[in-house]
Amino acid sequence: MALSRVSPVVLSLWLLSLLALETSVMAAYYPPSPPIAKPNCTDKCGDITIPFPFGIGPSSCFLNSTYEIVCDNGTIPVLKATGMEVLNITIPGYFPAGETNPFSEYRGIFIGTIHVRLPIVYSNCTGKGNGNSEASSLQGTSFYFSQTENIFGAVGCNNLAVMDGSESSIVGCGSRCNGSTTTGRYSYCNGMDCCQSSLPLGLQGYSIDFKLIDDEDTSEDKCKYAFIADQEWFGMNEKDLYSLRDMDFVPAVLNWSVQSSSLIQLGLSTAGYGSSCDPYSPSSNQSQVLYSCYCRYGYLGNALLNNCEDINECEDPSICPSKRCVNTIGSYHCKDPRKVAKLVAMGIGIGLGTILLFLLAMWLCKVIRRRRDQKLKQNFFKRNGGLLLQQEVSSGEGKYVERTRIFSSNELEKATDSFNKNRVLGQGGQGTVYKGMLEDGRIVAIKKSIAMDSARVEHFINEVVILSQINHRNVVKLLGCCLETEVPLLVYEFIPNGTLYDYLHNPTDDLSLTWEMRLRIALEVAGALSYLHFATSIPVYHRDVKSTNIMLDEKYRAKVADFGTSKSVSLDRTHVTTQVQGTFGYLDPEYFQSSQFTDKSDVYSFGVVLAELLTGKRPITRVGPEEHRSLATYFILAMERDQLFEILDRQVREQGGKEEITDAAKLAQRCLNLSGRKRPSMREVTVALENLRMSQTSRDGDQPNRVRPAETERTESFAQSWDDFSTGIFTTVDVDSIASSDALPTST
Repeated sequence: MALSRVSPVVLSLWLLSLLALETSVMAAYYPPSPPIAKPNCTDKCGDITIPFPFGIGPSSCFLNSTYEIVCDNGTIPVLKATGMEVLNITIPGYFPAGETNPFSEYRGIFIGTIHVRLPIVYSNCTGKGNGNSEASSLQGTSFYFSQTENIFGAVGCNNLAVMDGSESSIVGCGSRCNGSTTTGRYSYCNGMDCCQSSLPLGLQGYSIDFKLIDDEDTSEDKCKYAFIADQEWFGMNEKDLYSLRDMDFVPAVLNWSVQSSSLIQLGLSTAGYGSSCDPYSPSSNQSQVLYSCYCRYGYLGNALLNNCEDINECEDPSICPSKRCVNTIGSYHCKDPRKVAKLVAMGIGIGLGTILLFLLAMWLCKVIRRRRDQKLKQNFFKRNGGLLLQQEVSSGEGKYVERTRIFSSNELEKATDSFNKNRVLGQGGQGTVYKGMLEDGRIVAIKKSIAMDSARVEHFINEVVILSQINHRNVVKLLGCCLETEVPLLVYEFIPNGTLYDYLHNPTDDLSLTWEMRLRIALEVAGALSYLHFATSIPVYHRDVKSTNIMLDEKYRAKVADFGTSKSVSLDRTHVTTQVQGTFGYLDPEYFQSSQFTDKSDVYSFGVVLAELLTGKRPITRVGPEEHRSLATYFILAMERDQLFEILDRQVREQGGKEEITDAAKLAQRCLNLSGRKRPSMREVTVALENLRMSQTSRDGDQPNRVRPAETERTESFAQSWDDFSTGIFTTVDVDSIASSDALPTST
């Protein structure tokens, strides 16, 4: 690129000052830097170093066409994308400042710069132009005129120079006449015949116009000119403005960076070994985010080539006078060799003493921790009613109480691998259930409660005693508890096949519940609830009967689970008054209004479960008409409108007999009666379901005798026969038969 009328005085002085600075740096030790250009690529054009992403020659030597450098006549580098001559290129990073000890201070450059030559715009200057400048543009590149390193300057009498940026930013300055007739007398650019202003952020293009401050221009010298120039260069030459008139170009500074897509192209991340890539937005209205990549403090190299290397400061012999230099990653430190032996000896002594003290402290901590843990366990045991439970066990008042084992916390921690999160079977409002294996090989479910009110300890122990007496094949067996922890832990038998809810509402191809299975499950659940209400020593109300609390064992037999909200009732009482608890969709409306829970409240919840078995629909839904969102309401309305068979599950409709389905639906309707007094007892429900099963068996070919309705008046004789029917304590589940991680879901 040919340049005309370049001042041999100003530019030469500026270049000489740069050379003098470089010479002072070279006088001190300067560490070798890794290559800053790509391998097999030219890194020089004349005396100018060309670092990557810039490059000369083939396209592989530069990042993309924006960064291509053309070496004119082999000595003049030109930035091809802008046509500007390049004076110097700086890559971001930390560089020794260049004193006698170059490592005493680092100079940080965080944005790459390019020094280029920009044209001066003249007006009314002989042979210099008419003042209508063509716009200088960097649009379409990742280059910006540096806002911190450039100034906008203008020279002339009665001169208002206005720079119109391509980003709609307008900058200008004005200068008045000082009465002289020559610019050679200018001393400072302070508004008299010369003015200056800073640039806007993110400037990529501009044009310059000249206007008069006063309408009448009486100055003798009509010549006016303006420019963007390197602030450092301009400051060195403020007192010789006359020389500017002889120049066509001045040095200016561009900032450069790379786009995020270029990082991906180069395989770089925002933080590599010894390097960082920081986001850089030239101005607040720029939508495109650029990145400036540099080698971090204590490293040299070119971050875009991923070759940042630790500076070995110890190669400079003057860095640690009379001391031993130790290089570290990104830094160094000096050691006095005379102190090494003393420090080693002291270190050995301190180390041995520390080890002995540490071992002693560990032993003491272990003893103290063991005693503290034992004391804590004892306190927990007492607080959780352990003494009361031991008294109940030793009293021999109940033959089943002795079967309730009091586990130690160590046993259950070992069984659950210290309550490993991978052993979690389920979580709910009352706690978390873990799967565990006891030392005898039994698989169990261990329920860890979230919290328990200390005022309920005695009641909790009473419930444990009561539940330990429950011996029914369709009730999940409580095996024992642990009272040595902050909250009691309950140990149940493990039920492998999940919940009834899963099979009804999340069916799989592996198993589909037939009508016969549904009827059998309903009978088993009804029998279990009847047992709890009438056959135990003290009636037990479940209070949270729902399909998620009905488990299915390996033979898909129903087992009622989760007695976390259950209540035992003395024989002389018909209800308990409590804070309302339960699950919406299953909650007895009468209980919800009165807070008085009766055995008929369990009957209502069972009615919802029976409706689920018949229809396959969820108890609560958020879609459809308001009257269809509650299964209980939907079911009652369908019965009243004689639309039962329109809402039945397909399998029930196809496999069941019309009469037995109708009888089961009418039973569910009775259970869902809004008046608790009009609902049947669980004993009556059980008899009705037994008759239905016998009816189904008769339809299939057998002719057993039906149970007469009059037999519902049996009380103790039926309870005894049902107790005989449910003979077994739950069998131990073999490890290999575990097919599901669902067990004992907690109430929500």
